[in-house]
Amino acid sequence: MMAPREILADFPAGGPRGSWPAEEKAEELRNVGTPATVLMDLKTDRFLVVAERTS
Repeated sequence: MMAPREILADFPAGGPRGSWPAEEKAEELRNVGTPATVLMDLKTDRFLVVAERTS
């Protein structure tokens, strides 16, 4: 079983065409030293910005 990840932000999947708010937020967090990545939660149809696993 996988350990839960810390969700740092979440965004609806149906954003405007050409808009990537979850990717932009993850990049913003990485730029200030917080390792972050984006995952899709199919159950809720949302993009999750989560803390990257370090191990």
